[in-house]
Amino acid sequence: MIPVGEFRNIGIEQNSKYRVLKPWWDVFSEYLCVAMLMIGVFGCTLQLTQDKIACLPSPLTSPTPSAIDCSHIRNYGKNQTWESLNIKPSHPVIREVLGRKNDLDIHQYVFINHYCYERFVHWYAKYFPYLVVIHTMIFMVTSSFWFKFPGTSSKLDLFVTILGKCFDSPWTTRALSEVSEERGEEKLVSWRRNTVSKDPTERRADEEETTLLQRSTSCRSNPDKKTQESQSAPSVLDKKEGEQAKALFEKVKKFRTHVEEADILYIMYVLQTSLKVFKFLLIITYTAALSPNIEIVVRCLVPPELTGFDIFCCNHNKAHLFSKLAYCYICFVAVYGILCIYTLYWQFHRPLRIYSFEHVRLETGINDIPDVKNDFAFLLHLVDQYDDLYAKRFAFFLSEVSESRLHQLNLNYEWTAKKLRARLAKNANDRQELHLVLLPGLPDTVYELPEIESLKLEQVKNVSISPSVAKLESLQDLSLIYCQAKVQLPALNHLKEHLKYLRLSFQSLDEVPEWMYHLQRLEELHLNGPLTNEVARSATLDSLRELAALRTLTLRSNLTKIPASICDVAQQLQRLSIYNEGTKIQGYSSLKKLTNLVSLELVGCELERIPSAVFSLSNLQELDLKENKLTTVEEILSLQHCQRLATLRLWHNKITYIPDHISKLHMLETLDVSWNKLRKLSPRMFYCTKLRHLDVSHNQLTAIPPEVGILQGLHFFSAAFNSLETLPDELFSCKRLKTLILGNNCLFYLSSRVANLAQLIRLELKGNRLDALPVEVADCPLLTTSGLVAEENLLELLPSHARTRLTSS
Repeated sequence: MIPVGEFRNIGIEQNSKYRVLKPWWDVFSEYLCVAMLMIGVFGCTLQLTQDKIACLPSPLTSPTPSAIDCSHIRNYGKNQTWESLNIKPSHPVIREVLGRKNDLDIHQYVFINHYCYERFVHWYAKYFPYLVVIHTMIFMVTSSFWFKFPGTSSKLDLFVTILGKCFDSPWTTRALSEVSEERGEEKLVSWRRNTVSKDPTERRADEEETTLLQRSTSCRSNPDKKTQESQSAPSVLDKKEGEQAKALFEKVKKFRTHVEEADILYIMYVLQTSLKVFKFLLIITYTAALSPNIEIVVRCLVPPELTGFDIFCCNHNKAHLFSKLAYCYICFVAVYGILCIYTLYWQFHRPLRIYSFEHVRLETGINDIPDVKNDFAFLLHLVDQYDDLYAKRFAFFLSEVSESRLHQLNLNYEWTAKKLRARLAKNANDRQELHLVLLPGLPDTVYELPEIESLKLEQVKNVSISPSVAKLESLQDLSLIYCQAKVQLPALNHLKEHLKYLRLSFQSLDEVPEWMYHLQRLEELHLNGPLTNEVARSATLDSLRELAALRTLTLRSNLTKIPASICDVAQQLQRLSIYNEGTKIQGYSSLKKLTNLVSLELVGCELERIPSAVFSLSNLQELDLKENKLTTVEEILSLQHCQRLATLRLWHNKITYIPDHISKLHMLETLDVSWNKLRKLSPRMFYCTKLRHLDVSHNQLTAIPPEVGILQGLHFFSAAFNSLETLPDELFSCKRLKTLILGNNCLFYLSSRVANLAQLIRLELKGNRLDALPVEVADCPLLTTSGLVAEENLLELLPSHARTRLTSS
């Protein structure tokens, strides 16, 4: 025999871990299945262990055997016989036979019993318990099919595993505690606001009611207690638990992506419920119709040659019990069917393919918990029928805010203040700089380094600048290279007053932070990235009106037009640099409004002429037109209106000559025309008597005009990478010359007048055709071996005393 407990394991205890996916109706249905299974097993046991039927010959006979139905036995109920009542058979063809022997052999009775049971007992009365077992097993298999089918069981198993880990994760407990503390603070702040306008008596009453609330939030309002709380945070969630929670976030993301794409779980649940409803209707129909066929007295027709009797009346021993079990079974199936119909109603009446976490968002204040759909939503609806706390705790692992908090905690464990302090270094601007690259976030421990003057974040994800930035009292410089930063309001108020230098690199205009436009004390702003969007071709920078202290603006982009918002800072802007990466700018009229501009750089703007708007900048001192398409600069005469122009850089263009009226630029101190196509230099160029720096390298020059001697204030002169064969003697009359670069030319000799250059520090001659260096080169008192760049063999040809003098100098 099979113990009932084995059948029970098939239904209820097949896998206890799936209990969270079983609503109350599924649990109730399983117990109903157990009850029905017990009915079937009990009936089968009776069938196998007890006699099925007992038959006796009927004393009545008739030419038509169908007229005898053993009703005289079936209706006998008052201890009366026909003889005592003198009642004759009701049918005229039925007569009572007297005088026949009925002492049959035992084997004849056994045969008759089996014969009548097999031939004349209704099939439903014989197989009722087996049908109950079979139908119940089908119910059980149908209910648990999706737990076994490979296409669904893998998803269910993974979901239950992840759900259990999320429910037990210490991170969920920590998140809930943080939410409760924040809610407590919000309630306290709200109470304080509401009591401001109340009467003193009402305030005292409210104070008594909120005493407990104040105690619960006192540890957060008290700085000392808050420090103790932050120190004890690792005991709440250690590093190992943090890594486990991080892995859970990844699993939840992958599971959501995998499950939300399909609805096989929902369809499978609907199909198996529909199948159970169909079976319920089938069972109820035929069971109700066939249950009356379970009769106690059964008429049996036997060939008279066997025993001498042709009609036997048989007693079905278990018919009475089976009849009661059948009606009991009908009741159980009816309840089971009602539950299945309710399940179908629940499936089609409610939107089970969409699950909203609105109540969780309102309760926790975490507003980024997303709603889910399809199979993921259906599973959460099932879990809610078990315990809605599971879904609430699971929701924390769907929130990017919660994930960022966890990443922040793990980041703080990894990047301690000691480790960050070791990365401090002086930058090019002589500031203490902390450079962080490719981190998942900004460690809170950064705020424990008050000596930071410059913070450089490169490709750092999820940067959030908290109010703790106020601890960085020395912070003046912030660089955000391809990383977006969110700034909380208290932190923004601090940056407004202290931040002076901001450098941003981005990949789209949407990444430009809004808080940038509110930095009132910002002096330098450097933007690197596209400043146009797909809709508007022109630059769409917002208004810079609030940047009242802005002095320097650098734009590295692909502008087609100068942003109009630059005019918002026209009165205070002093330096404007545009690096346009080879994109042509259509108009420069807005430059006229920058009346206080001191320095202007237009690099890679595809300029073919110097923009006329430049000539109206009366305060301009430096103009850089690098990497454009200038071939002529005839309009250079108009630059005399820029009466303070001291630096002019026309390098990396295609200029073929410099016009004579460049001499009108009397204030010019630096002129760079390198990397052009100059074949000769205008003598009038050297009438800019204040020139201190002159660079004509990387051209096609064959000679230097003797007028170069006019430049008595010249400190730097470079004519490298040309085709010079000789140098004018007047060049060596520029006695203030400190750097003379003549490398990679065609010089055959160097004049001995080089000794006149008493302040010469660096002399480059490498790459020429010199046979020897003049001995007088050693007479330059400030020139040393390190400052003299020439071939080794030329240096070795110098007399020993000359080499000694160069070395000692």
